[in-house]
Amino acid sequence: MTETYALISGVLGGNPIEIPDCAHPDFGPHITQEWDDGLGKHSFVFHIHVEPDNDRCKTFDRQRNEIKTYDKSPPYLKGFLGDTTTYRWRFKLGDGFQPSPNFTHIHQLKAVGGDDSSPLITLTPRAGTPDTMELSLRDSADDRTVLIKVPLKPLTGVWVEAYERVTFGYQGSYFLEIRNLSTGDLLLIYDDPDIDVWRVGAEFVRPKWGIYRSLNNKEYLRDEQVRFDQFCLAKGDDDCP
Repeated sequence: MTETYALISGVLGGNPIEIPDCAHPDFGPHITQEWDDGLGKHSFVFHIHVEPDNDRCKTFDRQRNEIKTYDKSPPYLKGFLGDTTTYRWRFKLGDGFQPSPNFTHIHQLKAVGGDDSSPLITLTPRAGTPDTMELSLRDSADDRTVLIKVPLKPLTGVWVEAYERVTFGYQGSYFLEIRNLSTGDLLLIYDDPDIDVWRVGAEFVRPKWGIYRSLNNKEYLRDEQVRFDQFCLAKGDDDCP
C-alpha cells in the first residue's frame, strides 16, 4: 500500500497536505489509511487532537489537518472563472462528534489570489441546540450567508456521500447533496442556479477536505477521527459518477 502522504501528493501535486505533525511528532502521521469494516476496504483517517495539535506551527488558536489543490496542482484540478467543476467524496464523522461553536470546517472551497482571506464555501458542523451541519457562502462582496443547516446527528456515526457541482462566477450556480451511503436517505440538499460564487481578484478556486477547527472554546472539543474515501474531482463535460 502506498504511503499515505505520497499517495495524496501523487494525485493532487506538489505538497497539498496541511498537517499538525510538527506540533505532535510523537503521534506520527496525522493522515493514515486504515481498514474500515463498513466499507470492506481501507479509507483515509484524519486525526486531530485537542492537545497539542495546532495549525502547522504557524497559528495557535486553531488546528488544521487538510488536503487541498493549490498552485502546483494540475490545471484540471483548479476551478477558474466560468468553469464547472464537480466533486464527490465519502466521509464519516465519529459517533457523538463534538464541533465548536466557533468553526469546525470539514470541507472548503477557497479562492487563491485577490480577496482570498475567507473561504468561498464551507461545510461546517457547529455546536448548538441541537448541533447542526451548516453550509455557508462568502460571496464577492465578502458577505456571509448561511445557505442551509440541518441537524448534525443523522450525519454522525455513518458513512455519507457528498456530491457538489459548481459553476464559478458572479452569476454562477451551486449544488450540494449529502446522502447516507448505506440507505440512500437524503440528509442535506442545496441547489441555486443563480448565485455569486466567486471572489474579487481570484485566480482560481481550490477544494479542501479534512478538519480545521477553532481552539477558542476547547471545552467543546475532543480528539476526533474523520474518515474520508473515494475523492473524485472532475471538470467541464466530465462528471463524478
